[in-house]
Amino acid sequence: MARFTLPTREQVVAYLKEDKWELEQDVDLPNPVPPCWDLKGRARRMQEHFTLREFSGALGDIGTLVPILISLTLQGSASLTSSLFFGGLWNIMTGFIYGVPMCVQPMKSLTNKFTAGELAGAGLGVSAIVFFLGATRLLWLVTRFVPLPVVKGLQLGTCFQLCKKGVELVKKNAVFWGDGILWSDNLWWASASFVLVLLVYERRRVPVAMVVFMLGVAFALAQTGAHSQFGDVHAGAHFVHVSVPTAREFRTGFLSAGLGQLPLTLLNSVVALAALARELFPGYRPSMTHITGTIGVMNLVGCFLGSMPFCHGSGGLAGQYFFGARTELSLYFLGAVKIVLGVVFGESLLVILRWFPSSFLGVMLFMASIELGLVARNFSLHPHCESRRRQDFVVLLVTAAALVGFSHDGLGFLLGMVTALAFWLHRHLHASTAHPDALLPTRATGSTDYAASHVSAKSGSRPESGSDDFAPDRAAAAGSGPGPSSIDSAPEPRTVAARAAM
Repeated sequence: MARFTLPTREQVVAYLKEDKWELEQDVDLPNPVPPCWDLKGRARRMQEHFTLREFSGALGDIGTLVPILISLTLQGSASLTSSLFFGGLWNIMTGFIYGVPMCVQPMKSLTNKFTAGELAGAGLGVSAIVFFLGATRLLWLVTRFVPLPVVKGLQLGTCFQLCKKGVELVKKNAVFWGDGILWSDNLWWASASFVLVLLVYERRRVPVAMVVFMLGVAFALAQTGAHSQFGDVHAGAHFVHVSVPTAREFRTGFLSAGLGQLPLTLLNSVVALAALARELFPGYRPSMTHITGTIGVMNLVGCFLGSMPFCHGSGGLAGQYFFGARTELSLYFLGAVKIVLGVVFGESLLVILRWFPSSFLGVMLFMASIELGLVARNFSLHPHCESRRRQDFVVLLVTAAALVGFSHDGLGFLLGMVTALAFWLHRHLHASTAHPDALLPTRATGSTDYAASHVSAKSGSRPESGSDDFAPDRAAAAGSGPGPSSIDSAPEPRTVAARAAM
């Protein structure tokens, strides 16, 4: 009969101080990003990355930005001038604060037909709650209680969702020939751009995003001229305007769309983003309090001035990283371009944006999403324990499948946590049956497996055959073969992070 014993106060404090997402090989790594007040260090780092590849990476998230920007502007929910101006301003702000290409992208669930006041109300409500959770450090508990496989499942599920959206963009003009074919936007161009991205996949110095984007701009300008629409593009000084939602608009917008956006912002724009930044930039540990703070500031200011609601996102960071961005320099470039376009052309820029080939946007979004999915490979903190890796993989699959199946980040997170809890209870019961006094969660696992094995090692007893957490050690002790060497026991190299130095 299994019996439970409560951990001591010291054990609880030690458990809460441990970061459950940090891989062992990252514990002692120095932070590669100088703090924002180290201007010389930041300038030196940007100078090292002053390449076309860095500027190309700034365009890695336009597959998400442009379609939502066009949709919200056409239906009158947001001002194109304000969205471009504040989007650029927030790009520059986040680049300065974080020092990495921390993207600024639209809130994806707020794309239905809303008035400007309702859209602003939804963005303000979501941002206020996110800001509160970050300021009170309640989200800090996420890194202490949410297992790594759940976070990786969120990233994998987001990858599949973004891939689907990329395919949908390509399918808008999915023809190779026929009367309805558009010379500037069809499957021929989609296939050509897809092959081009694949050909230079391992040659990250080629600014492929810039090539595809400039080709799309040329096609959009050609179509604008062919339809004699350049007269509708007005260059001049354009300004933002105040948009204050009424109490009814605030309530309607928040209840209709804000509640659905809230779990997406918390899980994808904060939790998954923080984990992805650690993965792509080893040694860099972004604060979720800072991330929630910038999300709050962006919308508590911009939404009152006609801008569409903005947030961060793991997909945007993965996209910019995939196409070459490594520093805040890419965000400075993108932010300056947005501000200039918004102030000089304003709402009239929509005439040109409507002709930008959706096939190019879809391919860029699809390939950027693949980069996000790649980081899910390192889903377990137990690379040499087959049973634990299997359990972690099940947690990852349940989280990702539920997120995609229900199209809801909150439900994916909930089912993933339930699955992880079920496996934890199984291991807890097993450990308490074998060694009732060894119930202390440890740093690497947050479970009782390692503690039980350490107790058995000290007492000279052998762990039960059902637990294979220390199978290599048992094999070595039994003389069946050499134990794992320092090379064999090293964690699997993270290919995504390794490409950062290329």
